[in-house]
Amino acid sequence: MKFAICNELFEGLTHRATFELVAKTGYAGIELAPFTLASHPRKFSSVQRRAMRQLAEDSGIEIVGLHWLLAKTEGLGLTSGDASVRQRTADYLVDLVDLCGDLGARVMVFGSPQQRNLSPGQDLDAGMELAAECLSRVVPALERTGVRLAMEPLGPEETNFLNTADQAQQLCERIGSENICLHLDVKAMSTEEAPISQIIRDFSGKFAHFHANDPNRKGPGMGDVDFVPIIRELIAGSYQGWVSVEVFDFEDGAQSIATRSINYLNKVSEQVSS
Repeated sequence: MKFAICNELFEGLTHRATFELVAKTGYAGIELAPFTLASHPRKFSSVQRRAMRQLAEDSGIEIVGLHWLLAKTEGLGLTSGDASVRQRTADYLVDLVDLCGDLGARVMVFGSPQQRNLSPGQDLDAGMELAAECLSRVVPALERTGVRLAMEPLGPEETNFLNTADQAQQLCERIGSENICLHLDVKAMSTEEAPISQIIRDFSGKFAHFHANDPNRKGPGMGDVDFVPIIRELIAGSYQGWVSVEVFDFEDGAQSIATRSINYLNKVSEQVSS
């Protein structure tokens, strides 16, 4: 298993301090939220991108990808009925693809619940059509850089669009590009009817990235979810991607959360492999 952690947990630390702490705690990679770098991807210069990539290498970790792609943006929407909004959204995503590629990362996780919500009166199929049209405009940049855009199903308490792995996979298939694929998240899968291990099994080979967390918004092992069947299913399906810790409740402190999460994941991995 390759374990990474998301960087917004370390708010207040410099990037150097964050990377060094992540490496010291035992993670092999870090996942970045673009808003922690700059207010717009174009404002993070080529010099800064090279320096960030070198900083990760010097720290002994890998920048694995981007997530929270549209957080802290305005006027963007994946399913908007306004063609100009969808075009701006596609253009912004292309800028993120270039940032991701320049950082040496290879995956972008599309969560962004507010920027994908269906409008009142808009049905699922209409949203699928508009989203597919918008994301298809990003495909050339994805193919050029080798980056994959991973669509993340989210629970109904967060959004009204793409609430299940099946729906997200339907959108990927509608677009028909190998560079747009599925992402799975433990907290989000906890809202589906099927057991998490079954969802992982059903979509084996179709998801490019995986978030480890708990429905209580904390890290793996800090709630009620048992990760033994989860890790077992990932191994059984020969998953080769990253398992990235993503938390939303920072109350316990960054170092404690990071340490407890990776210790638990390592313990489960050893148990499953023995």
